Amino acid sequence: MPYTDQEIAKKVQAQPITEIARKAGIDPTALIPYGAFKAKIQTSAYASLPRKAKLVLTTAINPTPAGEGKTTVTIGLTDALKRLSQNAIAVLREPSLGPVFGVKGGATGGGWAQVMPMEDINLHFTGDLHAISTANNLLAAMVDNSISQGNPLGIDPRQISWRRCMDMNDRQLRHIVSGIGGKGFGMPREDGFDITAASEVMAIFCLARSLDDLKARLDRIEVARTFDNKPVTAMDVGASGAMCALLRDAFQPNLVQTLEGSPALIHGGPFANIAHGCNSVAATELGLRLSDIVVTEAGFGADLGCEKFIDIKCRSLGIQPSCVVLVATVRALKYHGGLSKNQLGEENLAALTRGLPNLVRHISNIQDVWGLPVVVAVNRFPTDTEAELVAVEAACKANGARGARCEVWAHGGAGGEALAREVLQALSAAPSPMRFTYPVEDSLISKIETLAKRVYGAKDVSYAPGVRTSLRRMEKEGAKGAAICIAKTQYSLSDDPAKLGAPEPFTLTIRNARFSRGAGFVVAFAGEIIAMPGLPKTPAAESIGVDESGEIFGLF
Repeated sequence: MPYTDQEIAKKVQAQPITEIARKAGIDPTALIPYGAFKAKIQTSAYASLPRKAKLVLTTAINPTPAGEGKTTVTIGLTDALKRLSQNAIAVLREPSLGPVFGVKGGATGGGWAQVMPMEDINLHFTGDLHAISTANNLLAAMVDNSISQGNPLGIDPRQISWRRCMDMNDRQLRHIVSGIGGKGFGMPREDGFDITAASEVMAIFCLARSLDDLKARLDRIEVARTFDNKPVTAMDVGASGAMCALLRDAFQPNLVQTLEGSPALIHGGPFANIAHGCNSVAATELGLRLSDIVVTEAGFGADLGCEKFIDIKCRSLGIQPSCVVLVATVRALKYHGGLSKNQLGEENLAALTRGLPNLVRHISNIQDVWGLPVVVAVNRFPTDTEAELVAVEAACKANGARGARCEVWAHGGAGGEALAREVLQALSAAPSPMRFTYPVEDSLISKIETLAKRVYGAKDVSYAPGVRTSLRRMEKEGAKGAAICIAKTQYSLSDDPAKLGAPEPFTLTIRNARFSRGAGFVVAFAGEIIAMPGLPKTPAAESIGVDESGEIFGLF
């Protein structure tokens, strides 16, 4: 009987975090231990060091219920590079409790390519997401308190845009009425919650370069409009200083280890289908200073996480990947080719061929839109046949991409050495300048349409009533040079999750937009995407518990 991810993790004896720090070249005095196997790192101790590492970005085709294994490949590739005597470090996002208790499960990798302690990381970890939630909700409380205490800022309760958040999937809280019960209970108004991973505080936390930058970004958050339609910010409300204090300790990156003892930094966790989908700038900067190769990931498919990594994070930080690893599986490509999940275990070259355009579209985007070298990691499953694997490899070669079979789930770093060698070959080539999807000085509407057409393959973009007017108003209020963060389904290149493969022609529909002043981007909501997911019919939480000895069971 195969072992579960959690059972595999329990078979490995973790090394003391001080030993992992030594391997990473981290001075023990810079550690803030959280028990024996995880710690925070004081980044100020390394701020004077130069960036020296090459950056490898792991992304994927559009995800499916069949699974792709992007985090698993990121971790396994790091271990494989270490086996090949490379000074590599993994830099990952923190899991959100929403997916852990919902349908996706944990986010610590799988099989023999995991980070540990997996139970801690997947649950409360070092408390970063709780700090972010609390800072967000302090601001919400101070907005409502200002109104209750005479409303000196002239806030229009009908135009409060700041929502509360929690790190959980709870559809009941998407749209609520708060403040009912009489004068002593606040001002009755429409309200709602977003999941913490979709909050602007999370985005700010992950894009801030320093505590000073964090405070400045928090200052700029727009929370409401006045009765004469002027923006009200967190600084106006007087909340940003206390918010920064709540986030001070959380702002330090977290150090953990892989099952093979490779260092891994895990910090921040914005979703890529709603937010920008990348770990913190602080962790990335630290990795670039400590190692020779940083292996990081961007959420969901390359149309979301990879695009936002490039157009938002790279543009902000002044970095670029030296290589992009694009994770694909035979199973997922057959799903894109029209098979149901229970049909994926049988060889079906016709379905695979129908699904390959999804892979080809992502290869094309990485190479032709962004100008980056790509290595396709064919994450192998036991049911894959040789004919199917050869067909995927042929498609990679025909489209100018390197390809390698990857078996890190089954064999850890040893199963990723072929992929690691291809990555090293790509890294050895002379780098070419990365290109962005759109000129940042273009209008917001132009940037949205360029992104939709160049990356998603849309024929046109339509806007719900009032959205164009709203975008033009944002430009007048300082958003002209902002990046675009499209919030859309992760399952399709389009805004319709049922349109698999590489659909064309289609129209992308923008139904709403908001200016995240602190994050520095405009969120454009496409299709039916929302910022508070719901739990599935059978939540993963039903299988999670604690035994008599205090051991947690049931985590993926």
